[in-house]
Amino acid sequence: MKRKFLIKAIIATWFLSLATLTAQARGGDFTVGKNTFLLHGKPFVVKAAELHYPRIPHPYWEQRIKMCKSLGMNTICIYVFWNIHEQQEGKFDFTGNNDVAAFCRLAQKNDMFVIVRPGPYVCAEWEMGGLPWWLLKKKDIRLREDDPYFMARVKAFETEVGRQLVPLTIQNGGPIIMVQVENEYGSYGINKKYVSQIRDIVKAAGFDKVTLFQCDWASNFENNGLNDLVWTMNFGTGSNIDAQFKRLKELRPDAPLMCSEFWSGWFDKWGARHETRPAKDMVAGIDEMLRKNISFSLYMTHGGTSFGHWAGANSPGFAPDVASYDYDAPINEYGHATPKFWELRKTMEKYNGGKRLPDVPKPAAPIITIPKMTLNEFSPLTLGTGLPTTSRDIKSFEEMNLGWGAMIYATTLPKIDKSSRLSLNDAHDYAQIFIDHKLIGTIDRTKNEKSIMLPPVKKGEKLNILIEAMGRINFGRAVKDFKGITESVTIDTEENGHDVSYHLKNWVIVPIPDSYQNAQHAFDKQDETNRCFSPINFSSQSIGYYRGYFDLEKVGDTFLNLEQWGKGQVYVNGHALGRFWRIGPQQTLYLPGCWLKKGRNEIIIMDIVGPKAPVVWGQNQPELNKLQLEKTSKHNNPCDRPDLNSAQPVAQGQLLATDLCQTLNFDRPTKGRYIAIECLNVHGTNDHVAIAELYALNAEGYRISRDSWSTKYADSEEEDGNHTGDKAFDQQESTYWKTQKGSPFPHLLVIDLGKEQTITALQHLSRTEKETPGAMRGYKIYVY
Repeated sequence: MKRKFLIKAIIATWFLSLATLTAQARGGDFTVGKNTFLLHGKPFVVKAAELHYPRIPHPYWEQRIKMCKSLGMNTICIYVFWNIHEQQEGKFDFTGNNDVAAFCRLAQKNDMFVIVRPGPYVCAEWEMGGLPWWLLKKKDIRLREDDPYFMARVKAFETEVGRQLVPLTIQNGGPIIMVQVENEYGSYGINKKYVSQIRDIVKAAGFDKVTLFQCDWASNFENNGLNDLVWTMNFGTGSNIDAQFKRLKELRPDAPLMCSEFWSGWFDKWGARHETRPAKDMVAGIDEMLRKNISFSLYMTHGGTSFGHWAGANSPGFAPDVASYDYDAPINEYGHATPKFWELRKTMEKYNGGKRLPDVPKPAAPIITIPKMTLNEFSPLTLGTGLPTTSRDIKSFEEMNLGWGAMIYATTLPKIDKSSRLSLNDAHDYAQIFIDHKLIGTIDRTKNEKSIMLPPVKKGEKLNILIEAMGRINFGRAVKDFKGITESVTIDTEENGHDVSYHLKNWVIVPIPDSYQNAQHAFDKQDETNRCFSPINFSSQSIGYYRGYFDLEKVGDTFLNLEQWGKGQVYVNGHALGRFWRIGPQQTLYLPGCWLKKGRNEIIIMDIVGPKAPVVWGQNQPELNKLQLEKTSKHNNPCDRPDLNSAQPVAQGQLLATDLCQTLNFDRPTKGRYIAIECLNVHGTNDHVAIAELYALNAEGYRISRDSWSTKYADSEEEDGNHTGDKAFDQQESTYWKTQKGSPFPHLLVIDLGKEQTITALQHLSRTEKETPGAMRGYKIYVY
């Protein structure tokens, strides 16, 4: 029997080797022809589905690929996420759920081509845009620029990607037809030298024969466009497609056209409504592109889940993303077809060469429920800590060699007889302040909070600051996002008629790593006599780790309801499901059935705020749109509305009805912290106003950074569509501030620049859609 088995294994290996050699021998090509791509010399329209292998459990990969194929797609588009493959410098992991080569081979098995986007930056609403956190251990590093250390690490990573994927290029008989260079660099800066260096690194990694391309927006693609790369555009549903390609066709009249990211929906952030986009707009855009032989990649066709700590955050300000990356995509977070899917499938069938589309595969797993359970085991948060460090000065997460999780900062206070103001400079991201174990309050970066009032304190009382880090910013210049307390802690008060400021020193700093092993360790410590590191302690007995068990007769996908919990992370059978936060809109976490088992299953919840009740259950559908806010997320507080009756506008007039950026020059350079835009009326018959992007120019005529901008006041916001005031400066041209239909003119939007600045002009962009609906006409601009 053993001999027969050995002979069969040898024959199987021989056939596999022969198949590989045959595939390499018949390796074809994918090139650029006149107004078309060419696959093996014949015209080819790319119909790509974007989905991300780390956001899908490995056992479900093939079902998701088959779902895309059944939509009529011929290609899978993927990012390669640097920070999940190199979580520690120099240690690469391309195994298990990180086995990107295996994912590509599955695509080829299902007759799908692959487009690879290896960054190094990917955005994707992913932790730090895919860049590894440990880069920030070099505090002066220049990310996404020709910084020697950064470029050396990029080269090392791309070389590893090449080892994995170069054998799978189409020239070698594999499915990979295109590889991207960097990602939307025009939204970061202008630096052709850097983009050229990334191109050269990608080529040197082995991608020198495959077609290389770069993507950007229609408004900025010329800034960094390289002559030897294919240029593609990124835009979303509802866009004016001819306008998006107009300039590209002028510059390269014979080039094939491709939308490398056609946004099917949008991502969700904590504290805002679930984002959706109309199916009809998405389908109409794809229909138009296919009629005109324009290639596309649908971002996202299936979004999946940012498991564990991998969800990123957006800027300006700090807007962390939820764990679900459902994205309102045609294939939902758990791999099922949505109404969008069926509408799109009807349209795609028209462009399938008269052939019937493949059958839609069954779901990868059934949906089950789990009865309500109480997590009876509890371990204080202080038992999940690492070793303490004493330091005269504050240290960030990165200085403490901590990538993700929480940190406790403790020191002894001087005597302060009066109330005082404690300032954290800066707290990244959610801080709870304790004095002698009593909770004083919170400082929340999402609300741009930096300080809190303290009561009088006695000499020797203990100050404990518990900070939880959320995802690092993944878009714009703010990706250099240090965690913890990044600079200093100060107390300002008054003594004997004088202003007094204390710069607090002599800290005990204790890390709390975000990992299943660390959570388990907290329970292993239960029997230790020294339960926590003095002086670390909290009055709240509910902050910590909760553990329980549940039995299953059958396994399947389910959705853990966490509405009773505060803020933290969930682990089931060792798998990190993602972050939860009571404020919503996401109130459930997707639990894949492939991570469950028949019989006993373990669940651990780390809650840094504490639950209302330690109960949890699995339900048969997700809850992605339920807010539990202390106050509305709108910006219409009457106290924030400025009195402009006697104010003089610095600019007034009328705008053109165009989707091009227009500059509103001021009468004179004006200093102020706030810009008020008063919209008197709009073009056409619309009863609302919409603004996609606003920029302010400084005294030198350059755009000022918008990283610290926030909405001070908006008289009207369409909240259901997430068209709040911050959408007018969120660095995304496809999103916009929109007033409620029927609300009376004039409308007012007031922006807080974060500090006083000299402004000489404002730049305005209307919605980048056909006929620019809601385009502002008459305006007045005030600075104060």
